[in-house]
Amino acid sequence: MEWIEALQKAITFMEEHLLEEINYEDVARQVHTSSYEFHRAFSFVTGLTANTYIRNRRLSLAGKELVETDAKITDLAMKYGYETPESFTKAFTRFHGIAPKTAREEAGKLVLFNPLTITLSVKGGKSMDYRIVQTKEKKFIALVREFSNGIINDEANHELADFWGEVNSNQMLSPIWMLREDGKRDLYGLCSPTTEGKDTFEYGIGIIIDEDTKEFDQAELEKKGFRIWDVTPGTYVVFDCVGEDGDCIGEDGDCIAKTWVKFYKEFLPQMGYEASEQTDYELYFDGTRPEVFCELWIPIRKK
Repeated sequence: MEWIEALQKAITFMEEHLLEEINYEDVARQVHTSSYEFHRAFSFVTGLTANTYIRNRRLSLAGKELVETDAKITDLAMKYGYETPESFTKAFTRFHGIAPKTAREEAGKLVLFNPLTITLSVKGGKSMDYRIVQTKEKKFIALVREFSNGIINDEANHELADFWGEVNSNQMLSPIWMLREDGKRDLYGLCSPTTEGKDTFEYGIGIIIDEDTKEFDQAELEKKGFRIWDVTPGTYVVFDCVGEDGDCIGEDGDCIAKTWVKFYKEFLPQMGYEASEQTDYELYFDGTRPEVFCELWIPIRKK
């Protein structure tokens, strides 16, 4: 998929249906992709989710109509998708920094949020290191949980980070930790491929199963909550996630989100590939590559 064109088409659809009951899943169907992949691409390219874009545009238009007409606040609330005047007032105040009644009576300053235009800006002078890898079938054993698609690139949401924190603080990987030798205990953050019609994705934390993994009792590990995660052969682009100046980012992993942005904004538009619906994953090294926070493995295919 040509993501720049697809995202612009998505924005056009949202603009044409702002006053209808739509969300990012409806928009994803218009550009013929899964809701998960659309949500991820849109949020990384624009810096906000499609649902946030729809909400901001509605509130911006509501503010304009509020000061330019004598429409009742109750009618504006219904028109712009709010069930009650109270919920509209709360959202309006949070967005504009001023209550609707005050904005009308005192001509207060309002926030203008214009439609987005997606463009490709190619900048020179910076390198983007990557490598293309053809992988064979891989197996992992991991603790797996399900998360809402809506948490992707949501700065206010910490569910994935909390999952990592819980796993580490409670030493939940102990049953599989000793299956690998010291120096080979790399950890993987596995993200499931998209599933049509689902508004959730799976994320797993675990280790790879290969010739360096000791034998184990699968049934016993499954009783403890672990699961075998199969990854089919495919083509991957691999990026090192590092800080702006080449230094490692801290434990918050901001560099992962920034790498996803580069993938959608720089790699895909110029390299003749598109995202493939397979497992993507982060590889956290057991001390062998201290200069990187992790490697990001993203499945791709030729267009």
